[in-house]
Amino acid sequence: MKRKNVTYGQPFEKQIGFSRAVRIGKIIAVTGTAPIAKDGTVAANGDVYGQAKRCLVIIKDVIEQAGGSLEDVIDNCAAYVVL
Repeated sequence: MKRKNVTYGQPFEKQIGFSRAVRIGKIIAVTGTAPIAKDGTVAANGDVYGQAKRCLVIIKDVIEQAGGSLEDVIDNCAAYVVL
């Protein structure tokens, strides 16, 4: 099966070498996603709702880049930590 790695253009992807999502066949796996803004800073600092929303935007974008849609999602695991 063909493998497609999906990146999101965020600084840490190149620094530590990971893909935001991977598609193999009909399966798309999305990695743990943090609320990182396009400039590499924390998005919506101190705003749990804003951070969750940013994570979901990133997840939606990489699923679409991999050729899927949110309607294809069958499982989601979320963890929220207030520091």
